[in-house]
Amino acid sequence: MVSVVGLAGPIGSGATHTAAAVVDAANRTATAAATPILAGPWGRAQEGYGHAEPRNVFNGGDPTGLLENIQWLTWGGPRAVGVGHGFYLATNQVTAEARGATAVIVAFKLGSCHGRRAYNAVQWYFPEYGEHFNPRAAGYRLCTG
Repeated sequence: MVSVVGLAGPIGSGATHTAAAVVDAANRTATAAATPILAGPWGRAQEGYGHAEPRNVFNGGDPTGLLENIQWLTWGGPRAVGVGHGFYLATNQVTAEARGATAVIVAFKLGSCHGRRAYNAVQWYFPEYGEHFNPRAAGYRLCTG
């Protein structure tokens, strides 16, 4: 029998599991570090910013800045795309007239924020009302506000 010495001592019998656990933990840490977050937050009343694949995103303020129950279809590539429930507000309507509707959320401008890999722009839109993704319309600098 050949004995190999690794980080946790001789690899064989019970030590194999210990060495494998060390390698597995290192791989999980590296993967977590590489997983981007939604940049931010830049204010106190926000939700979802600073997290990977947030379930809810809230800009703070009125309900038109809230997207809930997001189901992410993609995450980690140049653009992350999800579907959630938000409040649609037509041009010339007041906030009280906002209607609940399904929205598509797109996180993009993949870069870094405070040393972490992050999406630095986000936009959601309501296809049911003829809206579509327009990267030029997203004016937020999510990392700094």
